[in-house]
Amino acid sequence: MEKLIKKIKDFSELVMFQHPVFALPFIFIAMVVSSSQINETPWFGFKLLVLGTLCAVFARNFAMGFNRFMDRDIDALNPRTKNRPNVDGRVSAKAMFIFFVANAFAFILVAYFVNDLALILSLPILVIIGSYSYFKRFSYLAHIILGISLALAPIAGVVAVSETIPLWVIFLSIGVMFWVAGFDLLYSLQDIDVDKKLGLHSIPSKFGAKKTMLFSKVFHFLTVAFWLLFVIYASGSYFAYLAVILSTLMLSYEHYLVNKDFKKIDYLDIESNPHHLYIPDGFLFGNDAKVLINYILYAQENSRAIKESKIIFVGDPSVGKSSLIKR
Repeated sequence: MEKLIKKIKDFSELVMFQHPVFALPFIFIAMVVSSSQINETPWFGFKLLVLGTLCAVFARNFAMGFNRFMDRDIDALNPRTKNRPNVDGRVSAKAMFIFFVANAFAFILVAYFVNDLALILSLPILVIIGSYSYFKRFSYLAHIILGISLALAPIAGVVAVSETIPLWVIFLSIGVMFWVAGFDLLYSLQDIDVDKKLGLHSIPSKFGAKKTMLFSKVFHFLTVAFWLLFVIYASGSYFAYLAVILSTLMLSYEHYLVNKDFKKIDYLDIESNPHHLYIPDGFLFGNDAKVLINYILYAQENSRAIKESKIIFVGDPSVGKSSLIKR
């Protein structure tokens, strides 16, 4: 039993199980918006909630496992990563191979139960999110590939609900792409010397720290611009516009921290500090704030009634209407 627990901890460290799947908020944003437009309610159903979560988990496990498998030789030469489980022998190459292959098949299987379009797109998605490990060996555009990998999340969410890809989700996804790529540029500043020594391609190693920080600012400016287009084309509420403003302020503050002290880069690492999730969560709340508030209020009201064993809830909170009847 102790060996099993230790092995689970090793895999947890390998792919960072304990950290949030930060693609999930974007998936759910897209699912909520799509369901609101199609079904006139933000609730897309328990089935899609479970399937969407499983797809995100399996896709992330595949991406992280494949990356650790492919990069084990590089990680061994980098002081920052030399103690990872894929390097120090705690997780063997064979175990990593089985792990990412199993998660790939699990992802495709779950996509089968979502809908036909999800199944068709499942394999191309795996190819894209796996390609990041190769790109940094020959192109400094690997940061963009990483961004594209995460940008697939909201598209997958819409496909799950409606089997379509509307324009507003394209804007949301492009914003996600620049958001992730901009942070990856900052994070890659830590490995400038190692990348140059090992002949790896990255924007920091090619253009230097100063230009990299400028590129990151441009990327995050584009992030805000495309998220604003998303809110406009998705007919978001004023809460969604407020989320864009808050996102702008948060991104500006984080660039201020990096400009002030490079040591703050670890603080901005989304894998070790999930405060970035407040940005997408703002959109999730903003798009259907009134309806979601209704659900919360009526759920609380119904919960109190049940506890008192006097009344029960009937009606549809999604339209702000309900009634309470005596038992």
